[in-house]
Amino acid sequence: MINEKMRQLGRERSAIRELFEYGNARAQEIGRENVFDFSLGNPSIPAPACVEQEIKRLLSDLPPKVLHGYTSAAGDAQVRDSVANYISDASGVPMDGDHVYMTCGAAASLTIALKALCEKDDEFVVIAPYFPEYRVFIENAGGMVRVARADGRFRLDMGALDRAITEKTKAVIINSPNNPAGTVYGENELKELAALLNKKSAQKGAPIFLIADEPYRELTYGAKVPYPAAYYRDTIVCYSFSKSLSLAGERIGYIAVPPQSAHADDVFAAVCGAGRSLGYVCAPALFQRVCAACLGKSGDIAQYRENRDLLYNALRSFGYECVEPEGAFYLFVKSPLPDAKVFCERAKKFELLLVPSDSFGVEGYVRISYCVKRETIERSLPAFEKLIRTCR
Repeated sequence: MINEKMRQLGRERSAIRELFEYGNARAQEIGRENVFDFSLGNPSIPAPACVEQEIKRLLSDLPPKVLHGYTSAAGDAQVRDSVANYISDASGVPMDGDHVYMTCGAAASLTIALKALCEKDDEFVVIAPYFPEYRVFIENAGGMVRVARADGRFRLDMGALDRAITEKTKAVIINSPNNPAGTVYGENELKELAALLNKKSAQKGAPIFLIADEPYRELTYGAKVPYPAAYYRDTIVCYSFSKSLSLAGERIGYIAVPPQSAHADDVFAAVCGAGRSLGYVCAPALFQRVCAACLGKSGDIAQYRENRDLLYNALRSFGYECVEPEGAFYLFVKSPLPDAKVFCERAKKFELLLVPSDSFGVEGYVRISYCVKRETIERSLPAFEKLIRTCR
């Protein structure tokens, strides 16, 4: 009668969303100020001033039919040109608007890109820890997931990647800055990855694509985020403005296919076809134009740095083992108990909502999203201290 797999996905929400809904219900019972919800990566800092300024200008200058009407399926031509020019200037990688597709956020970018690439029996390599929805997106496109573990510092493990890439590999997905570990892959890592992919592509006799999932590109604490396309020709960039511009609910992003990549025109045509088949055409018109005026901008991420430092230093002083984030707004913490799920259930008794790492492809860690108000972190610290004492 219905698609059973879709029914299961609808009934069994992600661990992150499940915790978020639990937190909302708990807040109704005891007051939101008494629930320390670190589950969802929902930006907490205001959007940069350019967002409000551009919205006001557009509302004043453009007639409603233009402002709120359909754009081309791939997006407004001027917006696509602006995105391409920005990428070219920032990365040194030639880009043109004819190879940019505006999307409804990073999720749409990834699902479209995967649908565009995936053929029968194709495999896609993800690096654990990875964003849990990668598995959903890949399998929905008809592909198979292959997992390569990051090394002990959550950096790229070339040996693990070498073993994971096979004749069936269509693409490798990287996410830098990484959700959940906050790792930023450096220039040398990307050069090594490019060399590996070039070798494997030559052995296969066809390009293995690199999908760069980049919703956190601007959110770093001093670390430089290299552009993967500057090192590897067959890169597809999936970007979202949700985190940098604090516009998560507006669902806006893009796919960029560098024109120098192999079969770039055909790949972009497949992106357009996949967007059409999935119903992802004409991303929100107003926010396409808003984002084009705010390229490379972000809110005041100093607030995230302060939250990171406060939480990281406090938890370490209590005895937690933490990975210091170079970017994004997540703290990856080793569970004091062998089973992270058990630890997260125990944390609920202290009204702490933490995400176990199991769904990220690794065991024994928890993710703490610190894109919250500073006072939330400050008030939560006694609960964290009490919690770890119960684990000794």
